[in-house]
Amino acid sequence: MGVIGVFLILVACSSHEPNDRSDEHVAEENHAEETFIENLDVPWEITRSEGTFYLTERSGMVANVTNRLERQSVQLSKAIHSEGEGGLLGLALAEDFPESQTAFLYHTYLEDSKTLNRVVKVELIEGVWTETDELLSNIPGSQFHNGGRVKLGPDGMLYITTGDAGEPDLAQNKESLAGKILRMDLEGNVPEDNPFKDSYVYSYGHRNPQGLAWNDEGQLFSSEHGQSAHDEINQIDPGNNYGWPVIEGDEVADGMTQPLYHSGNDTWAPSGMVFWNDQLYVACLRGEAIRSFQLKGQGTTVVKEGIGRVRSLFLDEENLYAITNNKDGRGDPVKEDDRMIKVNVE
Repeated sequence: MGVIGVFLILVACSSHEPNDRSDEHVAEENHAEETFIENLDVPWEITRSEGTFYLTERSGMVANVTNRLERQSVQLSKAIHSEGEGGLLGLALAEDFPESQTAFLYHTYLEDSKTLNRVVKVELIEGVWTETDELLSNIPGSQFHNGGRVKLGPDGMLYITTGDAGEPDLAQNKESLAGKILRMDLEGNVPEDNPFKDSYVYSYGHRNPQGLAWNDEGQLFSSEHGQSAHDEINQIDPGNNYGWPVIEGDEVADGMTQPLYHSGNDTWAPSGMVFWNDQLYVACLRGEAIRSFQLKGQGTTVVKEGIGRVRSLFLDEENLYAITNNKDGRGDPVKEDDRMIKVNVE
């Protein structure tokens, strides 16, 4: 396992004005970093319980990681379809996972030759992640733009990101599940306080959101892939329309919410994200870096680069963990890829 240099940046910036990229900072401060595990197969999500990491791999396995790597199979009623950006994607462990062994999965599947996505409840039974209930199916999918993040919110609800499935107009259609952030209870029911009656839709007008994180006050944020750059970091409020495909970047329209940050003519391809110390830390794929985004002030900083495409992040009290996606067909892998990297952030 190699040791690679790491850069961690914590920056105090000027007052916040949405979409102002003029205050972008790049600073360097060396922190201890190491490769935690190697030879992952295009991992997508990082979770952990009682010292054991569980990582979904897009091809359809769950990597069980302690001091070594073991793979666990997934038994579902509908086969995982791994093509393009689809496959086994989001994973969220129930709060009582050590006792219940229950979790929530998001995966791509085929039905009548049509690519779709669904959310299922699973239980880890004798080393096999076994479906116990289908919570939501028929989420539009395609080779690209499947969304895929699943997170338990501080309100105890389940939040799911979905892409526009390559059909941009679906993002503005509140009757469609595509191009949305969805919210449900843990049994798959629509919460009574959702912004639209009898609808899972929590926010809409999204192109391909792949990250979810809450700050200490319970405010939700999301990362989103733009079209030919114009990637976004959004503050998510219930019922808001985030504009795709009508507006992007600095563009404005009545009733549509602009991003907190966007990449302008650069490309970040932001994916998984975590919140820490008044900042959002975001995994960037095409940007091949971990970036931090100030919430108090204005500024985005390159925290870590040099490990290639970064898919998702996990944060504990001392360490930031990141997984690479250099073997997804778009990266430049080394023989150790894909990897999970551990960075000390104290």
